[in-house]
Amino acid sequence: MWSNTRPLLTYTVLVVIVMVSLGILLAQLTRGYFINIFEERISIESEYFVTSIENFLKEDDVTKESLNEYSEELNTSMIFLSENFEVIIDTVGATEQFSDEDKQMIINVVRNNDREMGEGKLLDNVFYYPTSQTIGDISGTLVLISPVESLSNITKNIWLIIGLTLLLGLVAIFLIGFNVFSKYIRPIRSASEVANELAMGNYKARTYESHFGEAGQLSQSINILARNLQEMTSSKGMQENQLEAVINNMGSGLILIDEKGYILLVNRAFLDSFGGEKLEYVGYLYHDAIPYTVIHETIQSIYLFEETITEDFVMPVHIDQKHLEVTGAPIFSEGNKWKGIVLVFHDITNMKKLEQMRKDFVANVSHELKTPVTSIRGFSETLLDGAMKDEAMLEQFLQIILKESGRLQSLILDLLELSKVEREDFHLAVESINIQQLLDDLLPIVEHQVKEKNISMHSHIQGETIVEGDSSRLKQVFINLITNAVHYTGENGLIDLTFEDYHDHVIISIQDNGVGIPEEEIPRIFERFYRVDKARSRNSGGTGLGLAIVKHIIEAHHGSIQVESDVDVGTIFHVKLFKKFTKD
Repeated sequence: MWSNTRPLLTYTVLVVIVMVSLGILLAQLTRGYFINIFEERISIESEYFVTSIENFLKEDDVTKESLNEYSEELNTSMIFLSENFEVIIDTVGATEQFSDEDKQMIINVVRNNDREMGEGKLLDNVFYYPTSQTIGDISGTLVLISPVESLSNITKNIWLIIGLTLLLGLVAIFLIGFNVFSKYIRPIRSASEVANELAMGNYKARTYESHFGEAGQLSQSINILARNLQEMTSSKGMQENQLEAVINNMGSGLILIDEKGYILLVNRAFLDSFGGEKLEYVGYLYHDAIPYTVIHETIQSIYLFEETITEDFVMPVHIDQKHLEVTGAPIFSEGNKWKGIVLVFHDITNMKKLEQMRKDFVANVSHELKTPVTSIRGFSETLLDGAMKDEAMLEQFLQIILKESGRLQSLILDLLELSKVEREDFHLAVESINIQQLLDDLLPIVEHQVKEKNISMHSHIQGETIVEGDSSRLKQVFINLITNAVHYTGENGLIDLTFEDYHDHVIISIQDNGVGIPEEEIPRIFERFYRVDKARSRNSGGTGLGLAIVKHIIEAHHGSIQVESDVDVGTIFHVKLFKKFTKD
């Protein structure tokens, strides 16, 4: 409020000061003017008083009463003092306008200032005029005293006029100032406040629009500027949000480094790959924030050669490895000025794994097919070379050829089965299954193998629990797991089949006390053709594809399979199945 009325109050105070100064000046001029008039009048009157005093002293028809009457007619009192300032003649009491205190005060002043003769003095509305006179044989001081009430009245009238003028001036100033303030100052002040708001980033601020002169044009221009800035900021904010969304949601890691080597930007994919928080990278030098020398070398090469560079490197993550492809490019401004570099990190780990799996698959298939094909061809050539004439050898070789062809057929069937369950259009024949009954039906299938190795099998699968799934595929899963348990359990071993029923899922566990699996081999046992004990697996007739098929079938049921194993202690497979099957 004070800032809004400050100009008006300033002008008002200025006018008051001018008017008061003018009043003081006029009062002083009026005072001086009237004093001069009193001096001229009393100077003339003093001559008459001198003549009257001479006659009085000579006692020529002049009495004290006549002097008093003369003083009363002139409205001027007289005091004649001797050289010793003793009162010789006094007519002060005749006019009845002055008190004894006034008379004594004037006598004291004249006594103390006896050198200032012939000059009129004003003392408390009393004008006195002292002159040195020699009347007859007596020398002394003649003091004429006159009231100056008219001077006081005139001074009061001057101040009254000045006060009224000042009041009228203030009213006029207020009206004119308010009009000026409303039309010019307020719009300008409002425009200034809005400009400050705009400078601080508040682009929603608007000013009062005046319709008078340049102030109106200024306020309108400020509002137009504010609207344009708000639209630009909104558009820029949307673009920044879109750009930030694109950068943070892109699958590849991105890092932006300025011309001095300081990191300006990292995205979410970069943090997922390298770990840490954004504050640990942004604002730091790249060689302090990134601990990989190969990335430092790539960045230095871009700075050195100023061209796009692509390199691959391997980043260790715990016990695993992550393969990354980094592409870096220099950034130049429109004036071809160096601004920094940008690096994009592509995670090619899955691609590398797929490539390696493809190579392993080709190698394993070739190796698995090579053995039976070589056996079949070798024995066939032996028979054709004449061994067929030996009936005993003929039967032995034909049995071997039959066994190897069966192994070859089993491998081809497993490959076809694996190919089928890995296809995107693979579908399950979902039905309601009594899971305990399904497991009971599988036990007679492996009973012969169990008896041959004198293995004890304990089954804890009582009850009736309904699970939705493909019964034929689930039988395939559990036959494979139970058969593996039999194969890898020695003579007189033990196999436990347990069942746990929960609110929305069941867990079936197959436990053996066989050879077990080394800890470092467990993550790979579900890979195709992977064998922990390769020689034993081939001798048992395994193709190395069974657990890969099991995993795909379980995942198709939206379940999971976990393994616990210790070498020479045994292995446990936990299969988790949900009671309700949910379609993708």
